[in-house]
Amino acid sequence: MRTALVTGASRGIGRATAVALTEQGVQVHAVARSGDALAALSASHAAVRPYVVDLGNADAVDTMMQALLAQGPIDILVNNAGVFPLAPITGTAVSQFAATIDANLVAPFRLLQAVLPHMISRGTGHIVTIGSVADRRIFPGNGAYSASKFGARALHEVLREEVQGTGVRASLVAPAATDTSIWDPVDPDNTPGFPPRAAMLRPEDVADAVCWAVTRPPHVNVDELRISRS
Repeated sequence: MRTALVTGASRGIGRATAVALTEQGVQVHAVARSGDALAALSASHAAVRPYVVDLGNADAVDTMMQALLAQGPIDILVNNAGVFPLAPITGTAVSQFAATIDANLVAPFRLLQAVLPHMISRGTGHIVTIGSVADRRIFPGNGAYSASKFGARALHEVLREEVQGTGVRASLVAPAATDTSIWDPVDPDNTPGFPPRAAMLRPEDVADAVCWAVTRPPHVNVDELRISRS
């Protein structure tokens, strides 16, 4: 049985991905800050093991990763957790900008560094980065978010170059707007300039793409998947 580590697994894309992976016979270490939501997910899916961790806490992450790797190899890492602040550049505090970079770029890098040496030494493993349409296309109000997602895409592309020939695979799965709770503060149905929720992707659509990427034959790498609503 393969083992996956999925971040932001208490809701939205992360939760849907955790569930979809269990349906593929994968054991999932589900990481998020919401203990109640993780407990409910674990109660309904026996292959899910919950870990309540703030990925912004480096010491907590290091402790978690040491414990997880002591249990056995992590075959799949899905870096999904992140934040989605919306504000013009002049209305974005430096502290908020830094916090966005930390959540969306530094935290995934920390997890990548923890698992990658083990994957390379075993000659197998798969790193999945959940990107965004905003890692290539610019929208007003996305100064912090786009900066972090452009960085995540660049990190993925560097990773792809560095793992060529090692047996480790790396995929970027980049959806367009997806109907999750990150949109709750925006209320896109009643805010001009945003697609209504009914026109967005569903978390399960993105999870399905992740599962497709990680279930290709070992000699096939899905470099990048860009998903939009038809």
